[in-house]
Amino acid sequence: MIDFLLILISVLLAITIIFAIEYYRQLRRSQREYEKAKEVVEDVVLSFNRELKQEAVKLDTVVYKEEALSSKIDATLERIESLEKQLPSLESKINSVSEDNEKLLTKITDFDRKVCDVAATQETLKARMSDFEEQMRQLPIASEVKGEAVIPIKKDKAMGALTETELKVLEMLVSEGPKTAPEIKRRVELSREHTARLMKKLYEEGYLERETSKIPFKYSVKKEMEKLLKKSESETTA
Repeated sequence: MIDFLLILISVLLAITIIFAIEYYRQLRRSQREYEKAKEVVEDVVLSFNRELKQEAVKLDTVVYKEEALSSKIDATLERIESLEKQLPSLESKINSVSEDNEKLLTKITDFDRKVCDVAATQETLKARMSDFEEQMRQLPIASEVKGEAVIPIKKDKAMGALTETELKVLEMLVSEGPKTAPEIKRRVELSREHTARLMKKLYEEGYLERETSKIPFKYSVKKEMEKLLKKSESETTA
């Protein structure tokens, strides 16, 4: 009986030891899983904390931007209020500018009308100039038919009153034929005004004839004056 009890106790003890060992294994396994779960939870918490900090930074940025935007909006509102206060003066200035524009348009209209009048006057003057040029082209023909000089030569001044330059011009026209004032200017080396006065003087005193069919006019020595010059040259040569 004692042996049986010992065997039973031994069996129960063995079973208890086996269950204890298994329980210890389960406890260790649970502890390891707990450690793993704890690490996972810590990682999750750390990740959450990082994201939370990032969101906090973003929120701070948003708050800062909102404050800046709010200040800008306040400044804009102040400017709008200032502009609203300036609107009456601006409206008066705009009305003044509108009135000035109307006056300017009236002046422009008057100016356009005057320009049109000037253009019409120019057309009339062109027509008159055409008629005048036609008449001027017909004048030499009339003088040739009559065979008379427009301005007679003053014989008492035929040679004695001539200057050296005037005599040079007359001799050049006799030897080279009719020339215009610009051509004579280049030869005698005088200014344009001086040459024009010289040719006008010789024409008015009856030494020259003037062809008016073209501009510039061509000047030529009158036949009578040409004979006097040639006679003077022959006498000088003799």
